[in-house]
Amino acid sequence: MDSSNMATKKRVIRIIEWDDMDKRKFFGFGAMLSFAVRTSVYPSHLIKTRLQMQHQNSLYKGTWDALKKIIKYEGVRGFYKGFGVNLISIGSEQMYILSYEMMRNACVNMDNTPRTLIAGGFASLVSQTIRVPVDVLSQKTMMLGLAVDAKTVAKQVRFNDVYRLAQETYHSHGFFGFYRGYVASLLTFVPNSALWWTFYHNYTELFASFLNTSLQLQVPVLAIQAVSGSCAGCSAAFITNPMDTVRTRLQVTGQKSITKTFRHLLAEEGMGGLTKGLTARLLSTIPTSLIIVLGYETIKRFSLRKELIESIQW
Repeated sequence: MDSSNMATKKRVIRIIEWDDMDKRKFFGFGAMLSFAVRTSVYPSHLIKTRLQMQHQNSLYKGTWDALKKIIKYEGVRGFYKGFGVNLISIGSEQMYILSYEMMRNACVNMDNTPRTLIAGGFASLVSQTIRVPVDVLSQKTMMLGLAVDAKTVAKQVRFNDVYRLAQETYHSHGFFGFYRGYVASLLTFVPNSALWWTFYHNYTELFASFLNTSLQLQVPVLAIQAVSGSCAGCSAAFITNPMDTVRTRLQVTGQKSITKTFRHLLAEEGMGGLTKGLTARLLSTIPTSLIIVLGYETIKRFSLRKELIESIQW
């Protein structure tokens, strides 16, 4: 075959499927990845939550102002308020991956795009059912002991504070108080997850084809997947940020109505309110997606059954 024809042949990146892997290796590596990702991106998640909760610019003028004030008045530990509570939901991430891979496996006869869309949405539905109660407490904890000027003393969060918040939530709203914002969470994260996975696989195919056929470059598969993951995260975040802002307010303030919260946000801050925390979210989403893809795809390769190891490109 002519070498010029080989150079322009479309590159196909094989997706490692559920049945290709050793499950014990996969979940062991997955737990370590979840902890590493949460530790690295939690500060930006905290900033996003505080920005979405403030009225107008009552606490911070923006992402960078929040960053400077937290460092100045609360110290580095201020970025990890509620982190201990948040770690409880690591199990939900394992369930997320399990649900995603098993649903992909169940939809094996579908085309890749609808298969990915369904699997991503289903995985988020399962995960959020486990995670929302933890998020409710974690976000309330993030708002404790704020210090935005030299007159305010930053308060370190202790176990008793978390226990008190849990008691207050239960006494005020009952068991379902821990599921405050559950519907809003589903309306945020189910489409976000479905879109992320769909964008991810489509960007991967697009970039691989462009680099190979147009530029005739053989870029490592992991590099293409990492860039695709970050682009997918940005695309999904732009689309779902308005609902994420409403969800955060519902969970922290205890308001009951999604529509009322949405209307109040628009009346108070106009269309700009729909982009609150978007910069912080992107600062979280871009590295998170990058780390997750590099970790996830690497873990899948290390978890391959022995007879398949030579068949997958790096």
